Amino acid sequence: MYKLMEQVHPRFSETDALGHINNTVVPVWFEAARTPIFKIFTPNLDPKQWKLIIAKIEVEFKGELFYGEEVEIRTGIERIGNSSYVIVQEAWQGGRACAVGKTIMVRYSFADKSAVSLSEEERTGLSAFLI
Repeated sequence: MYKLMEQVHPRFSETDALGHINNTVVPVWFEAARTPIFKIFTPNLDPKQWKLIIAKIEVEFKGELFYGEEVEIRTGIERIGNSSYVIVQEAWQGGRACAVGKTIMVRYSFADKSAVSLSEEERTGLSAFLI
């Protein structure tokens, strides 16, 4: 189902006082796992050439994540619109989905401060990750 899978090794510094992964860490892991999708728009990841903004991000926690056990981040594209697309992601540990998320990304012109239609090349690149 998911097209991208990335392994994360939780760091001790990412734990909270209760001994599990702090809830602010998962969105950072999700963003890092989106890198192959970002490269469709900016292959060298140069911030001065960036073409995307986040319109919305959601993370739902389904269970605890812990230090000392690898986490698998699963990533795919749920929908491609005119100037936006929806990324869906899950964080798996111990055989279960512990967090699920959705991010709406918008193709954006920073010079014009407005959304820009996705090009056919960008649509093709995104389509490779459709689930």
